[in-house]
Amino acid sequence: MTTPSKKSLWLGTGLLLVLVVALHQYFDLGQLLTLDSLKNSRDSLVSAYAGQPLLTLVVFFSVYVVATALSFPGAFILTLAAGAMFGLGMGLLVVSFASSIGALLAFLVARYLLRDWVQTRFKKALTPINEGMKKDGIFYLLTLRLVPVFPFWLINLLMGLTPIRAGRFYLVSQVGMLAGTVVYVNAGTQLAAIESPGDILSTGLLASFVLLGLFPLVAKSLVGWLQRKKIYAKWRKPTHFDRNLVVIGAGAGGLVSAYIAAVVKAKVTLIEGHKMGGDCLNFGCVPSKALIRSAKMAKQLKQAHTLGLTNVRGDIDFQAIMRRIQQVIRDIEPHDSVQRYTDLGVEVLQGHARITSPWCVEVTLADGTQQTLTTRSIVIATGASPFVPPIPGLKEVGFLTSDTVWGLTELPRRLLVLGGGPIGSELAQSFARLGSQVTQVEMATRIMAREDPEVSELVAASLREDGVNVLTGHQAVRVELFDGEKHLIVKQGEREISLPFDQLLCAVGRSPRVTGFGLEELGIPLTARKTIEVNAYLQTLYSNIYSVGDVASPFQFTHTAAHEAWYAAVNALFGRFKTFKADYSVIPWATFTDPEVARVGLSETEANKQGIPYEVTRYDVGDLDRAIADGTAHGFVKLLTVPGKDKILGVTLVGAHAGDLLAEYVLAMKHGLGLNKILGTIHTYPTLSEANKYAAGEWKRAHAPQKILAWLGRYHAWERE
Repeated sequence: MTTPSKKSLWLGTGLLLVLVVALHQYFDLGQLLTLDSLKNSRDSLVSAYAGQPLLTLVVFFSVYVVATALSFPGAFILTLAAGAMFGLGMGLLVVSFASSIGALLAFLVARYLLRDWVQTRFKKALTPINEGMKKDGIFYLLTLRLVPVFPFWLINLLMGLTPIRAGRFYLVSQVGMLAGTVVYVNAGTQLAAIESPGDILSTGLLASFVLLGLFPLVAKSLVGWLQRKKIYAKWRKPTHFDRNLVVIGAGAGGLVSAYIAAVVKAKVTLIEGHKMGGDCLNFGCVPSKALIRSAKMAKQLKQAHTLGLTNVRGDIDFQAIMRRIQQVIRDIEPHDSVQRYTDLGVEVLQGHARITSPWCVEVTLADGTQQTLTTRSIVIATGASPFVPPIPGLKEVGFLTSDTVWGLTELPRRLLVLGGGPIGSELAQSFARLGSQVTQVEMATRIMAREDPEVSELVAASLREDGVNVLTGHQAVRVELFDGEKHLIVKQGEREISLPFDQLLCAVGRSPRVTGFGLEELGIPLTARKTIEVNAYLQTLYSNIYSVGDVASPFQFTHTAAHEAWYAAVNALFGRFKTFKADYSVIPWATFTDPEVARVGLSETEANKQGIPYEVTRYDVGDLDRAIADGTAHGFVKLLTVPGKDKILGVTLVGAHAGDLLAEYVLAMKHGLGLNKILGTIHTYPTLSEANKYAAGEWKRAHAPQKILAWLGRYHAWERE
């Protein structure tokens, strides 16, 4: 048995609607389904039911189902007719099931014919609605069903476009419409006394329905309150609090949370068990960019002859490079120091924090002493640490991570980098430029897998040009020692390959730090990614405990952690008045390889995967005057826009200073500015930022009004005559 196609269903539905409209016009059904018509024909309807009760019930039931399924006007009159013909009991039974079945049919038609198109066309706007419907759809639907003011036919169609299950829709509709059905059917039993719909829905009755409609939302809030009470039941709440906020972790998320609390004059304590500034300052963003700067200079010195400079030497002093990296860290440290935050009004404790109750944090200081802090709210910002895969022999032979690589005192002669993501690619290229023989191993078919394929290819080509042996599609199997020499055994298909190395850098990702802070004892759940589970307001299982940054965020970026910190701090301190959902709508990021890769919004790969329609506009940086003058004429700007419109869906930049150039697009997307606005903005000549304007110009050229231009050509030809 084959199911009908959408095309045939569209055709059948269309023909049925045409037939219904024709019958409506021919028989003047609009006049029949009126209050006056019903009152005039009441006696004949009652006689029909008395003479042939079963046939009358079947015909009436069928008519009601069809009218509801087709969202046909007149359900109000039919409901009154049921009361007039069948009385309250039988009328209620017939209308209750007929209206629910008809509503389900309308729901299914809307779902089958329109939902896919609507969800694809408005995917971004509908995402929060879909999430809300999945979580609380029953409450929303029940509220709408209990208030007769909302057109039931419209509810049927709109619900068909959402993710709510058909079975749930039917059951909630059956229950939710019952109260209104009782009122209308009962009114039908008193048909003679009704002169207008206002006689049925009086102000008092309508107010009662509104209050009844609010009941599901009130019940939801009550259930939430009871659940929270149950969660907190086993914990003894302090009678008063020493602090408004305790922040665990002094990385970007923790520092910003503490800063905001101090600015609004809250009493806040910041606890850090290692180094102020967290991973970004001490092991990540700052030292890696300092290394990249030295490596880039080494490359530029080797290419000095292309700029007309001869006999230029750039001997590598690796120890001096590493000393400079540590100096850069020391120069930036004051921005994140204990002194700075103490001066801002933050109490800073350096020690290990452990949450012992929803309001208590136990701190073990460096000297072994302990303090117990009581607080109204807690922010967990413990970050992440390098993930080390369970490769046999790896721990025995030894390895480096993005945390420990900064302790090197000698440049590795042969460096093996495990991982083809941003961290692995940045470090592989840098060490190759400094003189190491670098082999990069990636299990996936390409490096930089989160980017579009042409981006990956361009970066891989640049790495190979710098001497990196990029091996994609190779799986690390084990590490072995042969005659005192270290070897990584990798597998490509069925073939095993031995790769000798002096140092192995493990850069395959980072794991959230979720153990040792008391989360297990409190029963705070984790996600499938092993991050702390938080809601849209960044609350954990306990509504007064929040989490931000790498330990909870879907994005492991310093700027995202700082972004989330605002929401967590404000919600924690002022949540009783107003709470804010974390906004992830415009999240930029960059990888600082050469060429740099920067992106915001959708990539083409993501748009295809999500079924989002788009247009692509591309501008080659090789045509940019400043890039040619600088010798950096490689890369591109790739824009994704709504078809036929200048609204930006996503931007990928590849080239020199791509991370800096991206800011203009981030601003545009955040504030709803299109490419026409960028095109109409003056950009200084000659600068790399002109690439953004020229890319917008490429879009404009592709959407030029050709018919108008043709007429203009004729006009100017006429002017020359």
